[in-house]
Amino acid sequence: MTPATVPDVVFHTRVRNPALGGDNPFEWKDVTTAELFGGRNVVVFGVPGAFTPACSDSHLPGFERNHEAFAALGVDLVACVSVNDAFVMYQWAKSRTVEKVVMLPDGNGDFTRLMGMLVRRTAQGMGYRSWRYAMHVEDRVIRKMFVEPGFGDDPAGVGVKVSDAETMLDYLRSR
Repeated sequence: MTPATVPDVVFHTRVRNPALGGDNPFEWKDVTTAELFGGRNVVVFGVPGAFTPACSDSHLPGFERNHEAFAALGVDLVACVSVNDAFVMYQWAKSRTVEKVVMLPDGNGDFTRLMGMLVRRTAQGMGYRSWRYAMHVEDRVIRKMFVEPGFGDDPAGVGVKVSDAETMLDYLRSR
């Protein structure tokens, strides 16, 4: 059986370019999954939405706080993916003083959909969003996924029980 790999998609990101000057020195930069995951040891966690309570208060801060522990275990990149645009992801990171976790905007939901993690959250007025999960990827191959229980459309909420930073660290330490 061939192991699952991350899907081929393009993330539409914004990067700082000091040469632009002004109040908004950012420009668009498309980044492919091949660039992000190829030849690298990566931890990715998917969240239902920027600025939402569990995502902002525990999920994202846990990975930011433990960034050095991931690096010590050989992880090259820790990334947060959400079905939000680059502007929202930037402001969310800024509001939480996130400087180490790479914020991956999946505004169109392409990565999330191809990962099989796209769910409907219309009962809460959120449209389509990511289910909460975390995964370990080596050179594009998905080695382990931690998917929160109860996967499905229109949940009342999705807690952080198995996709947290500590669970991922325990897994990586046990390898």
